[in-house]
Amino acid sequence: MIGYVEAPMAWGLTRGMARVLDVNLTDAVVDGWMSREELAELVDRCQACDRAGDCVPWLGKTARAEALPAFCKNKSALEALRAV
Repeated sequence: MIGYVEAPMAWGLTRGMARVLDVNLTDAVVDGWMSREELAELVDRCQACDRAGDCVPWLGKTARAEALPAFCKNKSALEALRAV
């Protein structure tokens, strides 16, 4: 299992944002669509972001989405995985 014990909130938010796009980050790594280092970069970017206060409520009311909100620092990277 892939997880980030040093950044559980950022891991949860990153995984949640991917999930609403129907992207499974663990599968993306296992299937070779991204490396563990690339995944770690997504989690690090999320952890450095100051918009978690916007992220949590958006995820709380969104089960599926065609696109992520503009405030998401991982928007382009996660949406690119959706296209795969």
